[in-house]
Amino acid sequence: TPRLSGKEEPLLLAELKPGRPHQFDWKSSCETWSVAFSPDGSWFAWSQGHCIVKLIPWPLEEQFIPKGFEAKSRSSKNDTKGRGSPKEKTLDCGQIVWGLAFSPWPSPPSRKLWARHHPQVPDISCLILATGLNDGQIKIWEVQTGLLLLNLSGHQDVVRDLSFTPSGSLILVSASRDKTLRIWDLNKHGKQIQVLSGHLQWVYCCSISPDCSMLCSAAGEKSVFLWSMRSYTLIRKLEGHQSSVVSCDFSPDSALLVTASYDTNVIMWDPYTGERLRSLHHTQLEPAMDDSDVHMSSLRSVCFSPEGLYLATVADDRLLRIWALELKAPVAFAPMTNGLCCTFFPHGGVIATGTRDGHVQFWTAPRVLSSLKHLCRKALRSFLTTYQVLALPIPKKMKEFLTYRTF
Repeated sequence: TPRLSGKEEPLLLAELKPGRPHQFDWKSSCETWSVAFSPDGSWFAWSQGHCIVKLIPWPLEEQFIPKGFEAKSRSSKNDTKGRGSPKEKTLDCGQIVWGLAFSPWPSPPSRKLWARHHPQVPDISCLILATGLNDGQIKIWEVQTGLLLLNLSGHQDVVRDLSFTPSGSLILVSASRDKTLRIWDLNKHGKQIQVLSGHLQWVYCCSISPDCSMLCSAAGEKSVFLWSMRSYTLIRKLEGHQSSVVSCDFSPDSALLVTASYDTNVIMWDPYTGERLRSLHHTQLEPAMDDSDVHMSSLRSVCFSPEGLYLATVADDRLLRIWALELKAPVAFAPMTNGLCCTFFPHGGVIATGTRDGHVQFWTAPRVLSSLKHLCRKALRSFLTTYQVLALPIPKKMKEFLTYRTF
């Protein structure tokens, strides 16, 4: 395994493999397209292929070894009372599952509205999981019970990605191969409140800024679209990639946006000004014997760590990389084959990755104590735009630091 001197590489903590009866043991549609942790860190969701989503209480009750987990996974979909794992749920979605998103815990007004509209649902202050399906439908599940709450119809093709507003307002954004994004209000029986058009290719990814002001969408195009979450209109297109952009994520303070592309680059942007701040190039560690495979470093997924100091990327060159924001080279690598997606545990220390084989791996991630400088920057940037920072009567060096021009 490649190492960087003085840096700790990610260690594999656990790997979950879907245990399937023999009649389902084929390779088609077995991909884990999405993995997600609930915002409070109490659940992990995994689209394990063949229309099945596993909901697993976190932390794992024991250090699962794949063999033990396979045996558990073979139980029927209604058997949630298996010994050793009483709360584990299996959701049979009836279609291949592409996108997953947990809601934040609803705020009190939302809970009251939800209760009024859904008197049949036993626990209204519920955590929700949205699943985006192959036929364009979105199914909304109650996590604690595994009950199906709503079916959202509107998309004409695969729902590739989903994102809830972090405020707890139960507004859901969906991204689809039908080249549109749609906005749904789960407080109003899942009413579709907006369709965002403009992409010319399949929409792969959608991400809402933590301050709920912006929405980023990435399609199989070189440009990235930035939308207002207040007016649902296009703010700007971010131009800079040389190939399809497939993944995007905002920093925890909403001050930065990262996009990952098949062009082997991650670009870090200022979403307020549209400026390109830096580019992280994924070079192959071992040069290919010939030039036949130029897409070996095509990126699949990028995500921010919860404290906002690191990025994780998954690429086709069989590596998970961890990057420190201030450096232009990875600080750590881990070997992973057929990676498709990655996400950080909300409280840090763990990265989950999903693969084409339907597996999920959990890796150790850097645990860092943020500097007081960074904590101040993060606190300020969670409510100040770049333009507001630049208007402050403070020294230029402080402005550069607060706008992430320097670290």
